[in-house]
Amino acid sequence: MSHEGIRFISAEEVLRDSAQAAAHQGESLSADAVTPLKVRVKKTEGTGVEIGWRDGHQSSWDFRWLRDACPCATCSTERETTGRVPGEPKPKPRDPLALYQAPPRPDEVTPVGRYALSFKWNDGHQSGIYSWTYLRSVCQCSLCNPPRS
Repeated sequence: MSHEGIRFISAEEVLRDSAQAAAHQGESLSADAVTPLKVRVKKTEGTGVEIGWRDGHQSSWDFRWLRDACPCATCSTERETTGRVPGEPKPKPRDPLALYQAPPRPDEVTPVGRYALSFKWNDGHQSGIYSWTYLRSVCQCSLCNPPRS
């Protein structure tokens, strides 16, 4: 059993994280907004995940983006310390002899109860639980994530 993903935080950090999440979402999402009607994981094609939500919205993410947005404590802390947002890739090593790294793909995708998906990635990582609320809050469509001018 791995200790990966376990992190103890202070009450201050809980309040800060809650405030950041609320600011990121703007307002809380309705139950229909976080209830999927159809979930397609395109594992065979190697392309990503598509979700049709009960409120009529459609979301999609490619596997690279999902791996870079892993919500586990280890990945979240690493993003915070480097100033990256969910989905933003890690900087490439400057070493010209760095080993090839295969694009992220899930070896397994498992439903977690009725509230999330869990991925076992081809790099061995598997502690992130992608809740429906998290996935909707990081939707990449132009309505949810308008281009910045």
